[in-house]
Amino acid sequence: MPVLVVLFVLFALFFVMADFVTDLWWYRAVQYSEVFTTRLTTRSVLFLIFGITMSVVVALNVVIAYRLRPTLRGMSQEQQNLDRYRVGVDPYKVPIMIVSGVLLGILSGTSASGEWRNWLLWRNKTSFGVTDPEFHKDVSFYMFSYPWWRFLLGFAFAVVLVSLLATVMTHYLYGGLRLQTPGDKATSAAQAHLSVLLGLFVALKAVAYWLDRYGLAVNGGGFDNVSGWTGLRYKDVNALLPAKEILCAIAAICALLFFANVWRRTWLLPGIGFGLLVLSALLIGTAYPAIVQQFQVKPSESTREAPYIQRNINATRAAYSLTNAKVDPYDAKTSVVPGQLRADANTTASIRVLDPNIVSPTFEAEQQIRRFYSFPEILRIDRYPIDGRSQDVVVAARELNLASVPAEQRNWINDHFLYTHGFGLVAARGNTVDVDGSPSYVSKDIPPTGQLGAYEPRVYFGEESPDYSIVGAKAGSAPREFDTEQAAGQNLNTYQGPGVGVGSLWRRLLYAVKFREQKILLSSEINSASKVLYIRNPRSRVARVAPWLTLDSDPYPAAVDGRIQWIVDGYTTSANYPYASRTTLGHATQTAVTAATGRVIAPRDEVNYIRNSVKATVDAYTGEVKLYGWDESDPVLTTWKKAFPGTVKDRSTIPADLLVHLRYPEDFFKVQRELLARYHVTDPQAFYTKADFWQVPLDPTGADVTGLAGSAESDPQPPYYLTLKMPEQQTSTFSLTTTFEPLGRGQLAALMAVDAEPGPDYGTIRVLGLPPSTNVPGPRLVQSNITSDSVVSSTLLQYRGNKVRYGNLLTLPIGGGLLYVEPMYVQPTTGTSYPLLRQVIASFGNNVAIGDDLNTALNKLFSGAAGTGAAPNPAQPPSNATSAPSDGSSGPKGATAVAAAIADAQAAQADGKAALAKGDFAAYGKDQDRIAADLQKAADAEKSPAKAPAAATTAPTPKATSPP
Repeated sequence: MPVLVVLFVLFALFFVMADFVTDLWWYRAVQYSEVFTTRLTTRSVLFLIFGITMSVVVALNVVIAYRLRPTLRGMSQEQQNLDRYRVGVDPYKVPIMIVSGVLLGILSGTSASGEWRNWLLWRNKTSFGVTDPEFHKDVSFYMFSYPWWRFLLGFAFAVVLVSLLATVMTHYLYGGLRLQTPGDKATSAAQAHLSVLLGLFVALKAVAYWLDRYGLAVNGGGFDNVSGWTGLRYKDVNALLPAKEILCAIAAICALLFFANVWRRTWLLPGIGFGLLVLSALLIGTAYPAIVQQFQVKPSESTREAPYIQRNINATRAAYSLTNAKVDPYDAKTSVVPGQLRADANTTASIRVLDPNIVSPTFEAEQQIRRFYSFPEILRIDRYPIDGRSQDVVVAARELNLASVPAEQRNWINDHFLYTHGFGLVAARGNTVDVDGSPSYVSKDIPPTGQLGAYEPRVYFGEESPDYSIVGAKAGSAPREFDTEQAAGQNLNTYQGPGVGVGSLWRRLLYAVKFREQKILLSSEINSASKVLYIRNPRSRVARVAPWLTLDSDPYPAAVDGRIQWIVDGYTTSANYPYASRTTLGHATQTAVTAATGRVIAPRDEVNYIRNSVKATVDAYTGEVKLYGWDESDPVLTTWKKAFPGTVKDRSTIPADLLVHLRYPEDFFKVQRELLARYHVTDPQAFYTKADFWQVPLDPTGADVTGLAGSAESDPQPPYYLTLKMPEQQTSTFSLTTTFEPLGRGQLAALMAVDAEPGPDYGTIRVLGLPPSTNVPGPRLVQSNITSDSVVSSTLLQYRGNKVRYGNLLTLPIGGGLLYVEPMYVQPTTGTSYPLLRQVIASFGNNVAIGDDLNTALNKLFSGAAGTGAAPNPAQPPSNATSAPSDGSSGPKGATAVAAAIADAQAAQADGKAALAKGDFAAYGKDQDRIAADLQKAADAEKSPAKAPAAATTAPTPKATSPP
């Protein structure tokens, strides 16, 4: 049996060693070994110091208690019973003490090693230069020092309590304490020993009372009107703070009485002191603050609490980077006037109608190319220079998806040696689609073609990459990784980037243990040049090299300087900013999209301070991770940079090609909007009444937003990236936007936008606040108006039998009011099914219009003369879906005239696209007039009213063939 136990322990240790060694190799491969060693060293030192401290102190008290045992013990029944236990324990007292000490040390050391973040923050703390309004301490005390002191105090309590328990047991076992024997219940030596331990406990309680004073600034105070409230209130300052100070003094005196009992040897005075402490805690610490709250605060709460509400407002706005966010009044117009949008033609031309939450199936059908490639359920928004100007594009990486490989082709060799990587980026214009309603691609196909320039297309590191792949080959060996397929046959590739070598027998053994796969050890496919790629998800790689960051849930790919780079936003967070209200990240960032995809940032983390301090990149080919400091004024970032020197590069080193693809992160924005819904109110009296509080609208389209199970109207509407111009801006800017409703109402309360493009105004939050009496509908009312509109309903009839899906409902400040734009997709229910953009809906005030493209919808909405240069979105149904006229005019002659007119319209449309790309809106307007005239000619040629096209029962033929 002992041999089996030893073998089991050795086997377990070998597994632990395998994980440890392979982790070290991985960190060396990505050139962040200092992160591994710093964290390992810190945790090890904390484990040893606190583990040894607990073991030694407890063992020392047990030894003292044993040495103070009385030499003569009475022969009472109690002592006779204990003699049997003493006889059984004495031969093994040393082993028992050693084993108990080791177990206590392991438990304490493990707990302490988990505090490595608090230790490093305290050790490398950086001043904020801001003091709290009550104690006038720098914010860094609460952020960095207070958590560490709290841990030390808790550990000291644990040491004293465990020592006290062990001491009592030892004294009782060896006769120093008696429960049933007449006379003294404790020997003088035992009484002195216990007095010291009890004195230490009460002294620690005095320290706790003193530290609790500062804790009031960072702990929730239970304010009814504000969830997550943090900071002192009237009763705290005027009752609880004095009570803590009084209790601290009483506890200190009580501790002295216990220490004095070492010589006096009577429990009377210490007992009286301890009783007084307990009674004072009940009366002064609990009853008195409750009385103050009930009889002083409640009768005039809004006045009494106003100064403390103001403290909370100021701190919360500072902690969430909302200090400069102000609400500008915006008396939005609701009436429509011809030519109303003329001044905003540039903005309307940039309105994004391609919805990244819907078109993933379309990307997959048209650009999957091979069955084992796939795209994410939700695509991303980025900007690229297209046709000479920066444009919003919907982008996705074509990633490897082993789950789509046919079962007959799945085996260990193919999964880990043949199918190793994805291939290329697919990108489409955001503000226009092709004539059949499919995306207008600016990057597509394999090998990649389009307007993104040349770049390394292979995606070895991505969100869908396999757990591990074994790559590399000896010089002169034939490639074996599937790469592309052309008419001449398959092209194979050999990975040339860095990785963890796995060629030696020792390394193969350890990785066989790590991945629980014996084939790694036995396979002849692995040679001396082989490398293993693992931890391939971009978020996971950044989390490994920067374990102190909270990472955004939505990494996105970009073609940067000839490489595909995954861009990951990193946040520094804390729950200890004084007076700032807390929020739970999972709740604040929850939307219909996150509910459907499960992409939620740190769902259980509660914070009251957040900064987007780091921009990280992961090379899709090599897996190289780079961290760039972004908010370099953040003291938390400065502190972590001191803890892990050299891991974060300066902001000034960000390459220009990368800088243009950085954007304001969505999760950060969602946290800010959740707080700003309340904290746009800066007057404490108004804040108390909650009358002006807002709410984020629930998603008006529910599951239509994503087409995925899990999303519903009970989830908040997601924010949207789009290019727009706020009233005080001179030019349109790539922004992240959201809307607000008044609390409990469906009207529109405000529009919030943040400049999302790096530049002098990056991060500037602009809020347009509508008057409380506004009749501008909010998103849910607009969606209701759309679905009940007779023209929209009649248009939908032509698509009966197919699934109609509403896209993102965008809100833009245009024409002195607020314009809503919503693309409408049609997805056949039979055949090859994927959504295509068919119509665009526009709403202004309570007016709704629908058209085949945005320009048509706007012209209908504004009485035929919107005055806008909106980009065309033809979205016409395919030719086989059009009904023939019933009067026989579709004969050869009529058909020729119609075809000629349509050809002219298509030529005018192409000219319009070219003019729009050059920014020549005058020429673009003329081309739109040509289109209208040519379409009228086609209608006249048919000699009958235009027929509404019928929806295709099957989707158009994909642009790229799918594999068998």
